[in-house]
Amino acid sequence: MHMEGSLSARDKVGVQDFVLLDSHTSEAAFMDNLRKRFQENLIYTYIGTMLVSVNPYKELELYTQRQMELYQGVNYIELPPHIYAVAANAYRVMCTERNNHFILISGESGSGKTETSKKILQFLAITCPITKKLQTFRDRLLLSNPVLEAFGNAKTIHNDNSSRFGKYMDVQFDYKGAPCGGHILSYLIEKSRVVHQNPGERNFHIFYQLLEGGEDHLINWLGLDRNPQKYSYLIQGECAKVSSICDKTNWKLVRRAFTILEFTEADIEHLFGIVASVLHLGNIKYEEDTHGHAIIKNGSQLQWISKLLGVPVSLLQEALTNKKIEARSEEVLSPLNLELAYYARDALAKAIYGRSFNWLVNKINSSLSNKESPQQPVIGLLDIYGFEILETNSFEQFCINYCNEKLQQLFISMTLKAEQEEYKIEGIEWEPVQYFDNKIICDLIEEKYKGIIAIMNEECLGPGEATDLSFLAKLEEKVGDHPHLLTRKLADPIARKTIDWLDFRLIHYAGEVTYCAVGFLEKNNDLLYRNSKEVILKSKNYILRDCFHSSELDNRRRPETVTTQFKNTLSSLIEIILLKEPTYIRCIKPNNNKQPGKFEDMLIRHQVKYLGLMEHLRVRRAGFAYRRKYEIFLERYKALCPQTWPNWAGPAREGVEKLVKYLGYQPNEYKLGRTKLFIRFPRTLFATVDSFEIRRNQLVSKIQAKYKGCLGKRAFEKKKKAAIKLESCWRGVLSRREAKKRAWAVQTIRRFIVGFINRKNADVDSNKNFSSMMYYNYLWKLREHVPKNLLDKTWLTPPVAMEKTSELLHKVCMRNLVRKYYRTVTPQKTHQLQQKVVTSQIFKGKKEGYKQTLSQPFEETRLNEQDINPKVLQLMNNDRIKYGIAAVKYDRRGFKARPRQLLLTQSAVYVTEEAKIKQKIEYSMLKGISVSNLSDGFLIIHVSPEGNKQKGDAILQCDYIFEAVTKLCMLASKLDAVTVVQGSLTFNFQRKEGVIDFTHGAEAQVYKAKNGHLTVATPRMKS
Repeated sequence: MHMEGSLSARDKVGVQDFVLLDSHTSEAAFMDNLRKRFQENLIYTYIGTMLVSVNPYKELELYTQRQMELYQGVNYIELPPHIYAVAANAYRVMCTERNNHFILISGESGSGKTETSKKILQFLAITCPITKKLQTFRDRLLLSNPVLEAFGNAKTIHNDNSSRFGKYMDVQFDYKGAPCGGHILSYLIEKSRVVHQNPGERNFHIFYQLLEGGEDHLINWLGLDRNPQKYSYLIQGECAKVSSICDKTNWKLVRRAFTILEFTEADIEHLFGIVASVLHLGNIKYEEDTHGHAIIKNGSQLQWISKLLGVPVSLLQEALTNKKIEARSEEVLSPLNLELAYYARDALAKAIYGRSFNWLVNKINSSLSNKESPQQPVIGLLDIYGFEILETNSFEQFCINYCNEKLQQLFISMTLKAEQEEYKIEGIEWEPVQYFDNKIICDLIEEKYKGIIAIMNEECLGPGEATDLSFLAKLEEKVGDHPHLLTRKLADPIARKTIDWLDFRLIHYAGEVTYCAVGFLEKNNDLLYRNSKEVILKSKNYILRDCFHSSELDNRRRPETVTTQFKNTLSSLIEIILLKEPTYIRCIKPNNNKQPGKFEDMLIRHQVKYLGLMEHLRVRRAGFAYRRKYEIFLERYKALCPQTWPNWAGPAREGVEKLVKYLGYQPNEYKLGRTKLFIRFPRTLFATVDSFEIRRNQLVSKIQAKYKGCLGKRAFEKKKKAAIKLESCWRGVLSRREAKKRAWAVQTIRRFIVGFINRKNADVDSNKNFSSMMYYNYLWKLREHVPKNLLDKTWLTPPVAMEKTSELLHKVCMRNLVRKYYRTVTPQKTHQLQQKVVTSQIFKGKKEGYKQTLSQPFEETRLNEQDINPKVLQLMNNDRIKYGIAAVKYDRRGFKARPRQLLLTQSAVYVTEEAKIKQKIEYSMLKGISVSNLSDGFLIIHVSPEGNKQKGDAILQCDYIFEAVTKLCMLASKLDAVTVVQGSLTFNFQRKEGVIDFTHGAEAQVYKAKNGHLTVATPRMKS
């Protein structure tokens, strides 16, 4: 591809379009260009829009996914010639113009037609837009080929995968351009190959694939052996194994294809039952009895056929050895001789295989059919057997070559002949190109009453016994003067040496072919004995029951001959093709040995000649690549010119003339005919198409914008109308709601005024609502003024009517607060409160500083064990200290202050000094406790005089006087022993009395007064 794109390499690789050849009339230049390209593996070359393909007989890197993407959506002249370019162009024309298209692939057998059609189908299936829904159809489309090839293709001398039937496939595309349906038409499968193959050829592929790749259980169930040499129908060509064919791999592909194509297990079982039955039929051998009648040697094959087809053995044996004859109203069985018995056997094998193949095609069609929208544009692919010239050419080659003659005639009429006639009709200056019109050959074969087919049918259907010799005699009698027919009798002495007495020679467009007339009439009749049909109709195999109908037995008319059926199907095929836009691919076989790289000049020159390539080149070189009626061209491309858009009011020709001038067409690029515009060069057309695509996108954008604007405006107006209606309705709702609300408010206010007037009366209807509101308001306000703790004594003043309710609520609230507080009180806190209660009983209202201590919790002790000398603890005999505090003791000698520790135990009070116990006062000896009413910290412990060991009363001063006194009273269990004095008090020191005076002073002082009293001055506390 890269080499071809270089201009400097043109001399080496030739030109990619024969139209560009300088010597376009020279056959030598044509052959030289074809040879150069073939030697560089450039197997594709254009002649205008037609593609010439030379079979390379080897794999080339031309069909990758990248190559498909490269040619997708590109004009075919922009890239080197390729089969993908032709397929892409056909697809583009079909999508843009929405018309039907077909691709005609022609050439000799072995020239690569089947592979070419497969590549086109693959390209269309893979590169077209696809959806999940269409994915399954694409797989079915691609996998229909392996199935049809297995049952309809075979190895021949010229081709290892030769199509032995004609196939025309339509691929349908939806409006998005995605493949959405398909239909296959098959033509004249070569049934005779089932029972006979020429040397070097094989039967249909499916027989070998089944034996080679079939699963063991399937082979056993069918009663087959894997060795093909054991079957008479498979060994006549003496090449059951072919190195280039892998039957096992192909079998796997066929099995997978059956699944994708929705074949049920029953379908597959019955289908292979028929295939196996054909092999078993071929192995039935006959021998003569004493009367010369044919009898079957071994009945084992009959047993298998009976099992597989579901037919009684006795009926099957009778059908294979007897012929049913109708005599007046009676049916008589006539025994067959050996020759007729083998004919009956082979006829049955051919019939069930041929009709099963038709059933297979119909089954695939039902899987491919587009049931949603059958009327869609299509691309048709015609892959039909190529022209064949064998050593021995029989009835099948006659039909095949007749088909190719008709296709050649179609090609000539649609290209060379029709094109030149069109130029003449349209008044375009034109120099006629001479070409060979093969209509004379087609008439020789198919002309009514006088053609070869008519003569053959006359012999088959006429009275009396016809033979192949009588058929030849009729030919010589009726068409003996035809220049394209020769027999031994009609030939000159030189030609007579190459023609046998039972031969006739036709001079086809592709060359002379000598046909052996032996078997022509028999194959044309293709008769199946009546009793054989009756047996098949009783089969339990539903495929055979679908293929054979009981109406055939009721119809007394002889069925149409094979050639008549074939002629009719060809006529219908041509009618289908004529309704579609054509594209042509001409396939060329480079040599007869299937050898890669070998270019046989004589063989290729012959094909170039009979395919009419030189004539086509001359027409294309002088002619025009594109032509359309003015109306169609103007309707399609009028958007490209402001003068013709959106509507042209004048004659279509004038509109087209203005359009092409606006587009800048040069005079040598186009011609205006009487009814059509002719464009000479593809590049001119493609430039116009590209401009149209751009313009169409612009127009579509404008239409979309306008349409969206229209939709938006329509939606806005609809919403506006709805909004106005909603607003109107809503305003009405709001007005009615407001009026209702005002009426309710008036009634409510009136009720409340009446209720207020009667608020002090008992609850009656007149004040019920007011009372309810009053209760509600009071309770709502009370919610915000509920006491937060027990000390909060405030309570919201209630209305007169709710005083009792308010009192009950107050009690409930206080109880609730009490309960909440009680739940928070711990044993430690309880003990604290108990102490505080004792303190309150003793000091409340009696001593200054009491209120300041209420919020201060009492400590368990003010001294830790670490603060007390261990010796003191020993002296106390480990009497557990309950409370300790640092104190100052005033002694009896001048009231000197001595630092001491006051320790309280469960039984006594200890006054200690470092390691000594200075005084121990048993609680039993405790007479009383005196404190002043001032804020001093003096504490006088009075001791009972009965205690001889006591030194007298203890005068102490400490910081936490309330705490210490409370602890002492509680430990001594003498809560009433405390005396709070005012002014002065007396105390005893060893039976001597002393006085302590308590007074207010500017500052705190403790001193001995002149009168001998201990004076304690304390500053006055701020209230």
